[in-house]
Amino acid sequence: MKATQSDIEDYAIRAEFGQRAHAGAAGRVVAAVALVWSLFQLWYASPLPFVVGFGMFNDAQARLIHLAFALFLAFAISPAWSRYSERVPAIDWLLGLVGAGTCLFGLYFFQAQAMRAGLPSFADLGIGAVGILLVLEATRRSMGPFLVLVAVVFLAYCWLGPFMPEVIQHRGASLTRIIEHQWLSSQGIFGVPLGASATFVFVYVLFGTVFNQAGAGNYIMQLSLAFLGHLRGGPAKVAVVSSGLNGLISGSSLANVVASGIFTIPLMKKTGVSGVKAGAIETSASINGQIMPPVMGAAAFIMVEYVGIPYAEVVRHAFLPAVISYIAFYFIAHIEALKTGIEPLRRAGGRSIRGTLLRYAFGTSATIVVVGAIYYALDAVAFVSGSYAPAVLGALVLALYVGGVALSARYPDLPPEDPDVPLTELPNGWEVTRTGLHLLLPVVVLVWCLMIVQMSPGLAAFWATVSAMAIMVSQEPLKRLIRRQDGLAPAFAGGCRATAEALVLGARNMVGVALATATAGLIVGTITLTGLGLMMTDAIGLLSGGNIYFVLLLTALVTLVIGCGVPTTANYVLVATLMAPVIVELGSEAGLAIPLIGVHLFVFYFGIMADATPPVGLGSYAAAAISGESPIATGVQASIYGLRTAALAFVMIFNPEIMLIGIESIWHGLIVTIASIAGCLAFTAATMHYWLVRSRLWETLALLVVALALIYPAGFFDLAYEKYREVPATELATHVEAAPAAGRLVVRFTGTTIEGQDITRLASLRLGPQAAASERLAFSGLQFSERGERLVVSNVAFGSYAARLRIEPGFELAAVLVPTERPSNLWVYAAGMLLLGAVGLMQVRRRRAGIRP
Repeated sequence: MKATQSDIEDYAIRAEFGQRAHAGAAGRVVAAVALVWSLFQLWYASPLPFVVGFGMFNDAQARLIHLAFALFLAFAISPAWSRYSERVPAIDWLLGLVGAGTCLFGLYFFQAQAMRAGLPSFADLGIGAVGILLVLEATRRSMGPFLVLVAVVFLAYCWLGPFMPEVIQHRGASLTRIIEHQWLSSQGIFGVPLGASATFVFVYVLFGTVFNQAGAGNYIMQLSLAFLGHLRGGPAKVAVVSSGLNGLISGSSLANVVASGIFTIPLMKKTGVSGVKAGAIETSASINGQIMPPVMGAAAFIMVEYVGIPYAEVVRHAFLPAVISYIAFYFIAHIEALKTGIEPLRRAGGRSIRGTLLRYAFGTSATIVVVGAIYYALDAVAFVSGSYAPAVLGALVLALYVGGVALSARYPDLPPEDPDVPLTELPNGWEVTRTGLHLLLPVVVLVWCLMIVQMSPGLAAFWATVSAMAIMVSQEPLKRLIRRQDGLAPAFAGGCRATAEALVLGARNMVGVALATATAGLIVGTITLTGLGLMMTDAIGLLSGGNIYFVLLLTALVTLVIGCGVPTTANYVLVATLMAPVIVELGSEAGLAIPLIGVHLFVFYFGIMADATPPVGLGSYAAAAISGESPIATGVQASIYGLRTAALAFVMIFNPEIMLIGIESIWHGLIVTIASIAGCLAFTAATMHYWLVRSRLWETLALLVVALALIYPAGFFDLAYEKYREVPATELATHVEAAPAAGRLVVRFTGTTIEGQDITRLASLRLGPQAAASERLAFSGLQFSERGERLVVSNVAFGSYAARLRIEPGFELAAVLVPTERPSNLWVYAAGMLLLGAVGLMQVRRRRAGIRP
């Protein structure tokens, strides 16, 4: 039986946001605690503590407070068993208070515990043991048993090391040592994953919640419908574009499915798309929202800590693959419309083809001009204003906001989404656009702070969230004032109430994420305590015979399997910790200097795909609940649509140019972009067995060859030419200084690790702006010293990119690897385009003749 909208929203709440305590006294207590948590996180992310000189917390203290809130709320909103009830038992209140108390104990005795590091007291160990157990139980309630089971297995491995098979055997750890490492150090529960959650994941989730509650979600949906609904397969294309735009602000695939799917899935079904395919389209589009910059999933922020590069660089590297993925999926929606014979929806008022083209041309050019003018105007203001730039830019943004609200107030507000109301005609694009331009300002603020000013991710999200909150509070009173309507005070009070509710909802959204990162910290702590990571490298290297393709396939499979019961963030942490070093190591042995960001994006991509993959894909289940179809069938179809994402994940390993690494000029970047898009579209057509008409077998094979040629042209030359030639290490400075700005340099290190293992390792080093060689190498955290004719690593900066590549002081630079002279990739691009044209010509002829294979 088809679920109602209320059922779907209830499903989403139970799956992600907690299962009870929405009403009554318990609801008020939970709301108050959640509100305080959100306010604390905003305070911690803001510059205010440094301005007023009060309320400053270091990272370790912030993590304790962060987990205290998460533990209390988890026991308050998640029942011990699946039975739904609004009543919160006394035992759950007690467990929540005890859980928060274990963290606050560490906060209160923070200095004392730091002084006795390595010699914990009995109270420290007792509190730590209770804290670990309560974290596991809270995670089980919030996220299900699978992640907890994995964590328990890892904890048992710490203790049972001597009894393990030889390949993963270690000397074991005592219970005291386990508790100390997992609770009292920064290597376990309070390690990097929870740190990322406390530092910037929370404020980004909060930003997405506030931005959506301000009306941006409905605005994006209506905008997509207005501009795309008239196309063939319009509702499916609306689902793709609106989910991509929602992905700019939301890191939750399930929330994305529910928010847009409740409207787009019934609409797709009405136009002739089957229920399974409608659900699969929405699922695949929604889960890919997590790869869409600037706000990607929570795991992307943890990636910053793991890779050792700024978040702005993560966004830059992830941008082109994400755009290609959505363009290809838009193409899938078009192919499905062609195969089904779906007719476009009718636009309000009608319009000629000439008028449509003129409007699109004018609208596109005007948008480019306005965006460019705003960018350069803001840049000029910042340059001229000097130290007063923040105040001047703030006044300018305020003026833009008031102007946007004034424009919106001249027209009726957008109606809310209602899937039960039949859609007989489409809204006009400009009429929709003008009603919500002011809603886009928080995204402008976010992108400006993150990419242009290059603030920290947390601070950028703080300013974006504050701007979204200001819109929530002020937009309705401003509209009433401009329209000369009464009720300014009630409108202002309603805005304040809606903002508080958004802050509460944002905190509830974060409970599962915080606990997942805390539990993932137990797994990471086990790896650092036992040395399991090095054992995994040896074991997988032995199992795979050093075959990097087998290792990548194994990693993809492991990520999908783990993702069946673990959320994306915890899945990423677990697999990246275990497998990313293995891929880099074995890739080095195979002669591949794989950029570290490529490895982590590979794991991240397959982690999000697990939200759609059967048998347990939460996104597929939510979409199936809306469509009334089988979740397994929906998941299988979504996985087929997701093949393009899987292909892009592999391409990032072997062709870093798709991540804009090694791009030497604007023209080089433009050629790579066009070829990559065309190649991914060819791959999509091959997997769909349809381009202009249904493809024949040889055409499908030809399209796969075209895809390989356009996405990975160097692969053809790798068969006949060496990729690199070695030059002496003494020429390092020459090649570093000659490399383009923000370029890369491949080098080979030899040495002995701290564990006594002799290694030879390739590394793709990040280089900073044009400067002296030592300054550019410092961008990766490396310093060298000369010992005769040898160059030896003298220092590796803590937490740097080089440290993440497991380069250690004492390693010797064996050689610098520079690209060999070989034919240009343009020859492969040309051959691929000619073959693509030949296939297209064949299909055009069959289409005109009305012939079907």
